[in-house]
Amino acid sequence: MLNRRIIVIAGTVLTALAVPLNSYAKDDPAGGSAHCGQFTCQVEVDVPGQAGGQAGGSGSTGGTGSSDGGDPSDEKVCTYKLADPQPLAGSLDWEGHEPGDGAVYEQTCGWGGVADDTIVRMVWLADPPPQETVDPAVLAQRAVDSMVLLGPDVASPRGSGKYTVGVPMWMWVNQSATTYGPNSASASAGGITVTAIAKVSKIVWAMGDGASVTCTGPGTPYTSSAGMAQSPTCGYVYSKISGSAQSGKFPVTATSTWTINWQGGGQAGQLTEVRQTNVQVAVGEVQVVR
Repeated sequence: MLNRRIIVIAGTVLTALAVPLNSYAKDDPAGGSAHCGQFTCQVEVDVPGQAGGQAGGSGSTGGTGSSDGGDPSDEKVCTYKLADPQPLAGSLDWEGHEPGDGAVYEQTCGWGGVADDTIVRMVWLADPPPQETVDPAVLAQRAVDSMVLLGPDVASPRGSGKYTVGVPMWMWVNQSATTYGPNSASASAGGITVTAIAKVSKIVWAMGDGASVTCTGPGTPYTSSAGMAQSPTCGYVYSKISGSAQSGKFPVTATSTWTINWQGGGQAGQLTEVRQTNVQVAVGEVQVVR
């Protein structure tokens, strides 16, 4: 037989009407009972023909439990919130105790995450209930996982461009929150909030001819006024043509390292993520007509 409890919060209405409320417990003719305190009424109803567990008694310290059948859907999970303000002295919510002796909490218990199987009631506890322990580093990773972090948005070298042996190549990337940063996100649980900020700290260019270039910034866009000068921040000079490479182009890979700094819950740390972008670069040589 399934026992359901329905909590009726009546304090506001009764206060408005200024009607004194006497505590009582009365059996329900259909099978069940009602228990009323100064601020709440708890109604227990027996539903015929349905088997199931019964909620723990008053004063329970909560936690998890299960019915006799062991069905995961019967697992009970309870959370607590300190009642603010605390009930007046003499309220049944104190369960015979006086204000200052422990405290009264709002207890919310659910079974299997089903909203209809949630019970909310007031309980007295001698000591504060244990709080959920959350590792801030776990929340930091959760915040990172919620971000969109992409590989470099390569502006140069262009896949459709043609480059020349011995001529300086300028390399740079377009900057946005998802391709370069900064990018931020937060994650919360158990009263803790962790905020993470991600930004690309370096880009390693594998040039396809066996060489690599590490750039700690986005690079400098080329302008015609630079002429044949080398890039002041990120560049390369090919010493051979790409004709012998597959498809006649060098496979260039730009790998960005995202450095993520996070803090929250009294802690701080750093995480890294790696993303890649691939382009094909055609490198030829100057043809001299005699």
